[in-house]
This record gives sequence, structure tokens and C-alpha cells, in this order.
Amino acid sequence: MEKKLKIGRSDFELIVKNGYYFVDKTMLIRDFYDNGNDILLIPRPRRFGKTLNLSMIEHFFDIRKPESKALFSGFKIAQDKEFCAKHQNKYPVINVSLKDVKETDWVKCLYKFKTIISNLYKSYRFLLKSEKFDKDEIDFFQNIVSKKANEIDYKAGLVNLSKYLQIHFGQEVIILVDEYDAPIISAFNNTNSPIKSPDKENKSYYEKVVNFMQGFLGSAYKGNKSLHKGMVTGVMRVGKESIFSEWNNFDVFGITMPYFCDSFGFTEAETQKMLDDFNLSNKKEDVKQWYDGYKFGDVENIYNPWSIVNYITKNKAGFKPYWVNSGDYSLIKSRIVEVGVQENIEHLIKGETIEKELHENFVFQDFEADTELLWTLLTDNGYLTQVEESDFDNHKLRIPNHEIKIVFRNIIKTWLNKEVKLKKDLLISTTRSLINNRIPEFERGFRQLVGDTFSYYDTAEKTEKHSNTQTVHSEQIYHVYTLGLLAILKDDYIIKSNKESGEGRYDIMLIPKDKTKNGIVIEIKSIKKQKTSEKKEDFICRVNKEIKKALVQIESNKYYSELLENDIKPEKIVKLAIVFVGKEPYIKAIKKN
Repeated sequence: MEKKLKIGRSDFELIVKNGYYFVDKTMLIRDFYDNGNDILLIPRPRRFGKTLNLSMIEHFFDIRKPESKALFSGFKIAQDKEFCAKHQNKYPVINVSLKDVKETDWVKCLYKFKTIISNLYKSYRFLLKSEKFDKDEIDFFQNIVSKKANEIDYKAGLVNLSKYLQIHFGQEVIILVDEYDAPIISAFNNTNSPIKSPDKENKSYYEKVVNFMQGFLGSAYKGNKSLHKGMVTGVMRVGKESIFSEWNNFDVFGITMPYFCDSFGFTEAETQKMLDDFNLSNKKEDVKQWYDGYKFGDVENIYNPWSIVNYITKNKAGFKPYWVNSGDYSLIKSRIVEVGVQENIEHLIKGETIEKELHENFVFQDFEADTELLWTLLTDNGYLTQVEESDFDNHKLRIPNHEIKIVFRNIIKTWLNKEVKLKKDLLISTTRSLINNRIPEFERGFRQLVGDTFSYYDTAEKTEKHSNTQTVHSEQIYHVYTLGLLAILKDDYIIKSNKESGEGRYDIMLIPKDKTKNGIVIEIKSIKKQKTSEKKEDFICRVNKEIKKALVQIESNKYYSELLENDIKPEKIVKLAIVFVGKEPYIKAIKKN
């Protein structure tokens, strides 16, 4: 029978009953149940299988679904007959998702909460026929369903439903909550700073959401005698003081911890088997480059499941950033453009690692002031992955794969296009002049770009003003700026920077993928502005001296060696010096004939 995949559906029963391809993650069921904590928070990047796994757990334990035993036949969990006999279909289960609570204000958000909780109660309407409930309990139930209940009642919606189920079935309840952080992230994105209102009587949207969640989840998971076991999933590890205050027997199993490492995302073995099963064995290396690279806990080579499923389904269309295109990362983009992170982004784009602290508990209030929390945000969301732990909470981080490199490339374009008001047409024509060795045209375009956009880089001038000697810091800023501009050439050129070549380090190198095109090596310098007392001819002499110094440096240190090693002919090598004087660049090149 021909194998088939189902994209975008996370209903375990639907997938298994209809014969869709399913990667067996059923041992998560036992790992979850046997864990010593009553409540588990497992954050993972979006579209890494969280919702499907919760659906799987629900169908295994749900006392109302005895027919689901057949669904697990042939999967790994079915081999543990003792565990299945003891626990399968033995507990009432509540499974609620908050993924759609993404509103722009509190009124709409509260209505969405009411709708979700009302629909949840509707699925348990059979309880109204029970003779075990008094009038107040029945009235509460009906008011929730009809959306006539007040906010306080909806906060108690989860804990009361678990109480009703325990009374009806005589068994404690398993409570599953998916995407618990979606309302919180949305509220943060739509709350003007500061997110914590100074007016205690007029709370911000963010504070109202946190307050509701504290009641909604807190009452269900803290001191709830009807609770048997609970799992909460999301993307972020929101600080305990925000939501999880004083929860008992609760723990967070984040992506750096050695638990549930292979339960979310596809392992290398699982991915390779899928490719074999769909006759795509010859694409394994390309798939690895595009979608592999995550490390969860102590398990390496975790693949992005959303991208794998989409690629296999649409493989004739080639490799595309399926996961990247499936969601919004506006919160991340808004932080990437902050001053102070560009140098780290440059290192990441070059394929290097950066060492950063990853915070186990993420507090949004701190995020407004602490730029370093960006790295926790990027890692939790799947845009970076750990390489290894250095010491304490410090981790070496890198971009996991080619798909995510595209994100950072687009972020740099956004950073240049939107934040510094860069004109795309001018950028394209300017870089085209460079790669075609039309240096005077390149200089004119580059000067215009710098003049239009470089106000964002006032730090370069400030560095010079507060230093008695020329420092490398201003040159680094010019370097990052130039590298960001040249990122648009990524499709046609391999862009490298600060790498050993010949007898020293070049600043930037463009290696053409088409060996008939020009290869370019760039050396960047910066000098102080012309002083009032300095004659123009003396200033020009100083500029030319620095240009000559840069070109001699390229030649004497053989910075172009790597281009020769990549089969670029000597006559196709352009050696370029860029000397920045404040916001004015001076450019000269030597083309070897």
C-alpha cells in the first residue's frame, strides 16, 4: 500500500485510523507517567510534535475511549503489556489547547478563553445527566457552556471540570494543556511598554492575561485533589513567578535537559527511515543540511519534523524553508535589530558559535530591559541550538541548519531595509556593480547607501570620539554593516569574513559559486574625520595612505589565496580596499590581469 503523510493535522486517532505515516513516539506515554513529578512542563519549538503527542497521550489514557486500544497495536508501547493493562484507558483526561488565544486586547482575549472553555465543557455534556451533582454544580456547568459565567468562574473552569470528572468516574484526572504560552506571548506583543502598569487599578493587557492564567492553570495544578497527572507544553519557559508560583511537585524539562530528548522532533534514524520509505534515500545529505542540526539534551541530530513532512510531500518542488514560512517571528525580529547584538549575529551567520547564558525561567518583564534574554528566546523558539554546555548556565550556541540561516539572512535584510530605511533597488544595483568590477559605480552607490542609512551606526563615531587612538571597535562596526549589505549576494556567492587565508586574516571574501565570475577580497579600514585645522590635501593624503596600506596588506599577506584554492582564476580576483571616514567610504580596487 502506498504510504501517505498528513500535513497540519495533530489528531492521533485520525492519523492512525486512516493509515497515515506515523513516527512512533509512543514510549513518551510511559516516560511521562513514570516521571516522579506530578506536573511536567515540556517546552519545545513550534511544530515539533507537541500537539500530536498530547493527542496520543489522551487517547492512551482516556477512560472514555476503550476502543483506542486498537490504535496502539503495533506501536512500541503495546509491547509493555503490564503497563498497558494497568493504565490504558483507566483515567478521565482533559486535553485543552490555548494555541488560538492570540488576540490584540484583553476583551477579545477573554472572549476567546470563554469560547475555548465553553467548547471544552460541551464535550463533557454527558455529565449533566449524572445524578452525582447538585444544582449549584449543574448551574455552574450550564453557565460555562452558555458563556454566561463571569471571569472568576472561567478561571475555575479547569479545576471544576476535573472535580466533576473525578466524581463521575471515581478516578483522578489527567490534565493536558497545549501551547499554554500563546496567550502570554500575544499579550506581550500587544502591550505597550511597560508591561507592568504603575497603576494597580488599571492593569495592562499582559498583566490581565497573566492573572487569568495564574487562576486558570494554578487552580487546576496546585492543590487539586482531583489531579492524577499533568503535562503542559509550549514554546517558552515562562518564569515560575509569573505563572507557576508555588506549584507542588512540578518541574520544567527544557531543551537543554537530558529528558524527553527524542520525543519531539525526528531523530536521524527516524528521518532516514522516512526517506527510505518514500524513495528519497538519495536526498539524505541535502535533507540533513537543510533540516537537521538540533540538539535536545544529550541527543544530537534532531530534525525539524514540520519541514521533513512538508519536504517529503512536496519534494518535487525542492528544498524550501517550510518551517520558517509557517509562523510569525515578529517578537524575535523586533529584538534582533537592537544595538548590541549585531556582532553576535555576524558570528552566527559565519557558522561560528557564540557562548551565552540560557535562562531556565523566562520573565517577560525582564526582557524589556535585558537584551541578553534574546538568546534564550532564540534557542527556545528553534532559531538557535546548543552545541555544548560550557559552565553553569552558559551554552555554546549556533544556527542549526540552512533553513534557519535563511531566517537570519532575512532578518539582516529587514534590519537594513526597515530599521535603517535601506532602498532595495539601490542595494541590488550597488552589489551588482561590485561583482562586475565596476568599482566607480560601486563606490557611488555604496556612498549613497552609507549616507542614507548609517545614522544607525553612530556608535562607530562615538568609539572614535572617546579613544585617543584608532580602535578596532569602529572597524568592527563598519565590518558588520558591510557584511550585512553583502548578505543579499548569498545565493550566488559564499560570503566569508575574518578567516585565515595566506599569511593573515582577510576581512570579507566573496567566493563565486559560478567559477567564471569575479571573486572578491575586501579589506576594511577606518580613520578619523578631517579636523578643522587639517588641509584638504593632507586629509586626502591620509585617506590614500590608508587605502594603499589596505591593498598592500591584501597583496603581501596573500588574502586572495582561498580564491585561488577555489579555482578562481587570478584575472578574476578583485582586491578591494574600503576606508571609512565617519559615514563616508573611500574605495579603490586592484584587478590582477
